[in-house]
Amino acid sequence: MPTYTVTVANLSLSLQQKSHIAEAITTAHNAQTGAPRFFAQVLFFSTDEGDHFVGGSVNKAPQLYVHGLIRQGRSNEVKQALMSQMLEDIARIAGITAEDVWIYLQDIPATQMIEFGRLLPAPGDEAEWEREMTPEKRSRLPK
Repeated sequence: MPTYTVTVANLSLSLQQKSHIAEAITTAHNAQTGAPRFFAQVLFFSTDEGDHFVGGSVNKAPQLYVHGLIRQGRSNEVKQALMSQMLEDIARIAGITAEDVWIYLQDIPATQMIEFGRLLPAPGDEAEWEREMTPEKRSRLPK
């Protein structure tokens, strides 16, 4: 499952903004990769003043950094479309410019990930994998 870590520097996001950014990331991931929405998780962190450096100097400008760990097997075109879709929505929601948003995607083989107690499926094999979940777990998944 994709895990997106959103780190902000010199920027405070409200719970509503975080919710909207998490929704934008989830929507983009689902739309561009076809993976189920419940696969996406988004974590938020913020740096303390003076803890973010760019070029060796303390960064004083607002910045939002997204690091996405996704399953290997998607084309460059899909990954670029995913990042592009996230970029504009995140900048708008956070109230910053697109130049202040950095997005990195990192591929991980599905065979190196366990979630819900099982190795993850290859991209495209999610439906069968989900059917093998216990009914109790499936009933608790977000739609």
